[in-house]
Amino acid sequence: MTLTWRILLVSIVIVPLFVGIAPAQADIYRYVDADGTIHFTDTPTKGRWDLYLKEKPPAEAGRSSYLDIIRRHAGFYGLEEALVKAVIKVESDYQPSTVSKKGAQGLMQLIPETARLLNVHNPFDPSENIRGGSEYLRRMLDLFNENLELALAAYNSGPTTVKRYGGIPPYEETRNYVKRVKRYLDYYRQAGDTLL
Repeated sequence: MTLTWRILLVSIVIVPLFVGIAPAQADIYRYVDADGTIHFTDTPTKGRWDLYLKEKPPAEAGRSSYLDIIRRHAGFYGLEEALVKAVIKVESDYQPSTVSKKGAQGLMQLIPETARLLNVHNPFDPSENIRGGSEYLRRMLDLFNENLELALAAYNSGPTTVKRYGGIPPYEETRNYVKRVKRYLDYYRQAGDTLL
């Protein structure tokens, strides 16, 4: 067989086998056994495995389309777009696969219980997450009579905690969270249709 025929054979038979094969994507799960040993896997089979790292979703919902999603859900829930942008910036820095140490997930960092309450089935889907986070933010604003600082504190540490303390809880994390969101809120009010 001549070299030309070999190249042709490879082109016709072998190359098409690889076309369209996408690299495998896998979430990483973590399990801590009774001895305190931490195990990681991408295929949880037994025991209590918790999602540790979400595989980055396809780039179909890039930053530019976030503006449309934010606009739609902010408008539906009567929220300022700049506020939703600021919460996303502080919660996840616009990284849809973010999972916190406490298990909060996605762009607006919904904990699984809150996501279920808000009918968010895939917290890593930007549209679902922003819808759920916007709805929760609206609930917190309604609960605390449009008091932005209390609503943000409740978004961060829970409404029960804010009620118990009768204001922003004395937690450094929560106090810093409220300050940071307000700082980005001011930025987004000035910057308009942009993401930082």
